[in-house]
Amino acid sequence: MLTIEIPGYKKLDCEHLVLDYNGTIACDGKVIAGVRERLERLAESLNIHVLTADSFGSAHQELKGYPCDLIVIGSENQDKGKLDYIRKLGTSSTVCVGNGRIDRLMLKQACLGIAVCQEEGASSQALLSADIVCPHILSALDLLLHPVRLIATLRT
Repeated sequence: MLTIEIPGYKKLDCEHLVLDYNGTIACDGKVIAGVRERLERLAESLNIHVLTADSFGSAHQELKGYPCDLIVIGSENQDKGKLDYIRKLGTSSTVCVGNGRIDRLMLKQACLGIAVCQEEGASSQALLSADIVCPHILSALDLLLHPVRLIATLRT
């Protein structure tokens, strides 16, 4: 568990980290350099889940040996599928990271929603649904590895 007290905002008791795949931890179906090392460190305190439609068909191979559960969701109602998944985990203990319109519901309902805007861009709806926006997945994951950065952004 990862506990972060954010003055004037809320206390986060995080058990799960849910990540979108393409556009978030991967670009064009390939995992972004630096992600593996950060996930290995985060796996010491969080259960990591990757949700994807696997558009490129590469997620299983790319994530082989990673400390995460890979969940391939159906091609219909992906936004609701992702939301249903985090509801089963418990929204009050789940951090979500994504960039697409289909991520907006899970970003909004998570205890902490982080949107990233990388090569694929980011949906304006995802950005508006998130608690925080990062320019890169490495920056987003580093917020959890170095919570003082997160506290500085969200405190009141």
